[in-house]
Amino acid sequence: MKQMTRFLGQREAQLLDEQLMSSTHGFSIDQLMELAGLSVAAAIGKQYPNAVSVSETQGSGREFRRVLVVAGPGNNGGDALVAARHLVHFGYSPSILYPKRSSKPLFQGLVTQCEQLKIPFIEQIQDASTVDTAYDLILDGIFGFSFSGSIRPPFNLVVGTLQQCRTPIVSIDIPSGWHVENGGFAINLIEFAL
Repeated sequence: MKQMTRFLGQREAQLLDEQLMSSTHGFSIDQLMELAGLSVAAAIGKQYPNAVSVSETQGSGREFRRVLVVAGPGNNGGDALVAARHLVHFGYSPSILYPKRSSKPLFQGLVTQCEQLKIPFIEQIQDASTVDTAYDLILDGIFGFSFSGSIRPPFNLVVGTLQQCRTPIVSIDIPSGWHVENGGFAINLIEFAL
C-alpha cells in the first residue's frame, strides 16, 4: 500500500519551528538551518548525481555538477547557504546568487564559510538561456513557508528569469511564489523539480 505524503500548512510549519526552538526541545536557529541545509544537499545528491557520484555508481545518466544556489533574505536563504557548503563537500560546484544580503551575524558567518570554500558569489543572473547554459541545476532558497504578499525587487526579476529556465529547479520548503495555505499558485511561481 502506497503511503500518502503529508504536507504542513504555513501555521503548522511555524508552530513546529517554535516548538523545536522552545526550552523543551532546545534547538537553535543555527542548528535548524544546518540540518535543513544538509538535508537539502543530501536530497540533491540522491536525486541529481554529480560526476563523482555517477562514476562511483557506474551510472551513465546526466551529471548535475554545476549548481546555481539562489539565496533569499531570510531563513530559507540561510538554508540555501548551508546547502551550498555541503554541496561542495559532496563534489558539486555551486555558485551563489545572494542579491539582498542579511546584516545578521549568523548570515554573515554563513557567507564567510562559503567564501572560505571558494564558492563564487555572483551579482546577478542574465537571461534564462545564459543560466541554462551555465548550470545543470538550480537551488531555489529565495522564500520559504513564512513568505506572503507579492515578490518585490530584486527578487521579482530573479524569479521571473528562473521561471523561464529549462534547468531543473529544487526548492527549499516550497517553490518561491507559491501560496502556502491555498495550495495555489501565486504570480511569479517557480516550478520545482524535486
